[in-house]
Amino acid sequence: MKKYWPLQHGRPARGIALGKRWQELAQETDGSSLRAFARRYLEHLEVRHYAQCTLVTHCQDLARFAQWAAEREIRTPAEVTRPILERYQRHLFYYRKADGKPLTAGNQGHHILCLRGFFRWLAKGNYIPSNPASELELPRQPLRQLREALTVEEVERLLALLDIAHPVELRDRAFFELLYSTGVRRFEALGLTIYDVDASQGTVFVRQGKGRKDRFVPIGERALAWLEKYRDEVRSQWAVDPMQQHMFLNPDGRVPSDATMTVRARHLLRDAGIRKAGACHLFRHTMATQMLEHGADIRYIQEILGHASLATTQIYTHISIGKLKAIHAATHPGAKLQRRPNADSSAPKE
Repeated sequence: MKKYWPLQHGRPARGIALGKRWQELAQETDGSSLRAFARRYLEHLEVRHYAQCTLVTHCQDLARFAQWAAEREIRTPAEVTRPILERYQRHLFYYRKADGKPLTAGNQGHHILCLRGFFRWLAKGNYIPSNPASELELPRQPLRQLREALTVEEVERLLALLDIAHPVELRDRAFFELLYSTGVRRFEALGLTIYDVDASQGTVFVRQGKGRKDRFVPIGERALAWLEKYRDEVRSQWAVDPMQQHMFLNPDGRVPSDATMTVRARHLLRDAGIRKAGACHLFRHTMATQMLEHGADIRYIQEILGHASLATTQIYTHISIGKLKAIHAATHPGAKLQRRPNADSSAPKE
């Protein structure tokens, strides 16, 4: 059972998941140290209702920086200067994980963004005279190319592998049909309640999605039919607590974890003989790619996916190489090799 370390007394329901990094901050006795101020900053974020995963990530990043600074005898926020932060940025660049791999540019950028927010809060609260992180530059991010999406045939093949006579696999069928139809994120699907699916309107209400934003997304008739079948035949047997409102449950009546559904998706892809990388998110990428290939406007895809910026959605405009080859062959005047009758087969026609 997951434990929680409350950030504030009397509020055990919220807080950062108990772990090594949080313990490092929580056990600090010097109220003027970097670790003490990092703990207060996390409390500040919690009061502003930042997501649990954001708090955990910030906790890890701040504890790592505080440890690095302590090893260099830098104890308080006032001792941190811009050259020190630039030195830490170089440390992130040259750092190697246990497997010998470096931190990605995105991971390095997250660390720097966390420090910029931390020192901005310190300067705003007059804990330090100025913000040494105000002009830190983020590492340039390479243009990300998403891996190849599933084809329609592959989606149908892997979904057909699920034995709907088995209650857990019927739940999985409804879950993956939902992901494929709506493109919602894994945690958004697991957060759905039985009241968030409106069959009459053909919509799903996503509560507090990424960025803590609500949105409505359309859902197809096929996914609705599978949700109804799962709800009537399986969920009604598993919902032992009458107050439990979540749509997707385990046989013990609890909501499945993110990791559980990721493992289920990977096993399904393996059993279907599909070697494309990904798990639950692959259904989201597939939905966006297939809709774009069939003529959907990218702005509508943006609304469905819940992206605040169109630039984020453009990552999903990746089209499979097969589609590009077909377009190239149909439109490029020099794409096909023409040969003269009875001519030497080794000599292409000019």
